[in-house]
Amino acid sequence: MLARPQEISNTKQVHPSVTSKAKRLMDIVGALVGLAITTLVAIPVAIANRFDDQGPLLYSQIRCGLNGKTFRIWKFRSMVKDADRLKHLVHNEAKGNIFKNRNDPRITRVGRFLRKTSLDELPQFWNVLKGEMSLVGTRPPTVDEVMKYERHHFQRLVVKPGITGEWQANGRSTVEDFEQIVQMDIAYQEKWSVAYDFILILKTIKAVLVKDGAF
Repeated sequence: MLARPQEISNTKQVHPSVTSKAKRLMDIVGALVGLAITTLVAIPVAIANRFDDQGPLLYSQIRCGLNGKTFRIWKFRSMVKDADRLKHLVHNEAKGNIFKNRNDPRITRVGRFLRKTSLDELPQFWNVLKGEMSLVGTRPPTVDEVMKYERHHFQRLVVKPGITGEWQANGRSTVEDFEQIVQMDIAYQEKWSVAYDFILILKTIKAVLVKDGAF
């Protein structure tokens, strides 16, 4: 558990989405379908990487999930090897406890395509199947981001992180202010229902297909 206990204790301990059997069933079904797609996509991505920078196919990072519990998230690698060590050399164009740069030089040619199409996110279906994530939730923050949280930011951690969520479906990478993301995450918690999750999934699929707000 990474998040400070006294901060978590000041938020709602159990959000209805966490204990919803219907949401978990949707997660399992979606994860199984998603992993089947991931397996098919992995082959051409691996071949493309072979001709690009010959690094590993997958990238993993420790993120913070429900109530601050850490887990290892998986993605198709979109940056050069050891990109995390080079982060301090790249200017952060976002505001607050997130990091974004539209022309991040660490992104590979294959990685730029993966991010534009959101294909880099596909391996996270494994995290969903394991129960560490959900199809829909909040953006899973990094450890260093959570270490800088103010009291009201911890409200984000009372639901499982999701592959998609309020800000991905309604803005994606165009939202560059962390406080706005927090507001959207909290609004999601207040509006949550299984039906609303389904709506956000459909909106995310539409945004991905038209490449709306991605970079």
